[in-house]
Amino acid sequence: MTVAQIDKKILLNRPNLGLVCVTASKEIRYRTITRTRYLNLSETERQSTLTNLYSDNISRLDKAVDFCQQHSIKLYRLPSGLFPMSDWEDNIGETILDAMSAQLALIGVKAQQLGIRLVSHPDQFVVLSSDSEQVLANSIKILEGQAKVFDLLALPRSPWALMNIHGGKSQRIDRLVEVLAQLPDAIRLRLTFENDEYSYSSAEILEVCNRSGVPMVFDAHHHICHEGLTTYEDPSVAEMFYAARKTWTNPDWQLVHISNGQSSFSDRTHSDFITDMPSVYRQAPWIEIEAKAKEAAISRVEAEWLVGK
Repeated sequence: MTVAQIDKKILLNRPNLGLVCVTASKEIRYRTITRTRYLNLSETERQSTLTNLYSDNISRLDKAVDFCQQHSIKLYRLPSGLFPMSDWEDNIGETILDAMSAQLALIGVKAQQLGIRLVSHPDQFVVLSSDSEQVLANSIKILEGQAKVFDLLALPRSPWALMNIHGGKSQRIDRLVEVLAQLPDAIRLRLTFENDEYSYSSAEILEVCNRSGVPMVFDAHHHICHEGLTTYEDPSVAEMFYAARKTWTNPDWQLVHISNGQSSFSDRTHSDFITDMPSVYRQAPWIEIEAKAKEAAISRVEAEWLVGK
């Protein structure tokens, strides 16, 4: 299935809901290794350990794509630590991962044929607005690793296969725009920015996106927390949703996030289920469901919010 065919399918059946990394059940889980344990291994042990770990995680990723297909889930967020130590300076992980490129490509092609969108959300250590050259270099290194995995999966260098990050250090809009312009295509062409509760408001991230040409992923819960709002029906929610849409060259690829507060409306801790949804999100082509109950939360949104749509 081509991207154009996927676009046509989206228009006939939207919004599409997305699963974040693992399932609430133990069906989709990934293996990892700590840096401390890895450094205590001999070179031979490192090679065998990472070979087994990567092979296992590739099989689990393939299973995750199958799980999404079986449950009619059209977007899947890959874990940021899918291939631990693949960027370590000994190059062992990188070499092993390169040798598994054919297996990865098969998974990426299958996902695209099934119309399942694969995305990522690199961890909080990515701070492109930092004044520290070391922090910036480490941030780019993390993004390069994520981009390489996407290339090995044969995913397009476009926001269809997006890598979503936050703004990082506050009041650094000029710095962000400057750094973005210098990023390699494998990163820059996939990058999106999301507003957050603390450092970058929706309006500030919108400015970054408009100036840099990077699409904006609007998060309604982050927005209400940052602005101290008491309802998703505040006019600013719809305003920011539509403003974010204009940053997407292809509006049918627009992705938004939703979560609910666990103990109160504005609680930053995610709840198990989504019980409150902005009405404007009915216009969203893609919604990532950030709820602890994972696939069960997606099923409830489908049954209670999308019913009759």
